Amino acid sequence: MWRRLRCRPRAAKIKGVLVSIASQPQRPGWLRAPAPAGENYSELKELITRLRLHTVCESAACPNVGECWNQRTATFMILGNVCTRRCGFCAVQKGAPLPVDYDEPARVAEAVAAMGLKFAVITSVNRDDREDGGAELFALTIRAIRQRVPGCGVEVLIPDFQGRLDAVDTVLEARPDVLNHNTETVPRLYRQVRLGARYERSLELLAHARRSAPQIPVKSGMMLGLGETTPEVLETMRDLRAHSVDVLTLGQYLRPSQKHLPIVRYVPPEEFDEFRRAGEEMGFAHVEAGPLVRSSYHARAHGVAAGAGLV
Repeated sequence: MWRRLRCRPRAAKIKGVLVSIASQPQRPGWLRAPAPAGENYSELKELITRLRLHTVCESAACPNVGECWNQRTATFMILGNVCTRRCGFCAVQKGAPLPVDYDEPARVAEAVAAMGLKFAVITSVNRDDREDGGAELFALTIRAIRQRVPGCGVEVLIPDFQGRLDAVDTVLEARPDVLNHNTETVPRLYRQVRLGARYERSLELLAHARRSAPQIPVKSGMMLGLGETTPEVLETMRDLRAHSVDVLTLGQYLRPSQKHLPIVRYVPPEEFDEFRRAGEEMGFAHVEAGPLVRSSYHARAHGVAAGAGLV
């Protein structure tokens, strides 16, 4: 049975934007992640620090950092760790962007080699200060990994590049194994959740990726618990499938701090299971859904399920 949120929200301003919020729900006992610790975790932390790299695992306060780093997987965040947008859900630092570091792709490749990765995920902050949104650095990083670690699979989680489809093509020409761009939420909540983004722009980016490189699986993800309704989630899932998305990830939004958008509710695991089944019926090649799921969680398995040709 689908559960609907039945409450009358009150209004507040978060980051200067009027948002509709409910009383903050208590975090349920079943929503727990392992603490970041262990030998591999410490080793990777030292490696990331030594190579002057950033990971979305740390910068975005991912709850799975302990599990993933102990399994020697990480999502590298290129183009610095300062974002030009001020999305209300994201823990990444906002402000004036850092200069582009053209040595960064080689250092990412060095880290991939040192970690012995068979699959690497590359993402970035938004770089609206650059004409190509940072697409060039994505392409250089893919090629650096291919040269340093032949056979390593690469997924890229790209921003919207402000709708520049030629920037998407720059990334695709470097031949990632999976192209990911997160829709993040339902259209109604875009103005509160994704400042500077447009729902239709993201859908067109995803469809363009499929048209331009049909052999590369296309992926997207959403956060739940921000006030969306079940029909809105299902409709967004149908939109994504209609725009040729192969892989979908669904996870619970977790508030990084009191300065970020509030959690309207915690979505129980059984509802995530229902969304997964609905997505499979819609024709997605793979749906990863659960409270702690993030877009890079089990990323290699997503690529395999979508037919990326990984070994």
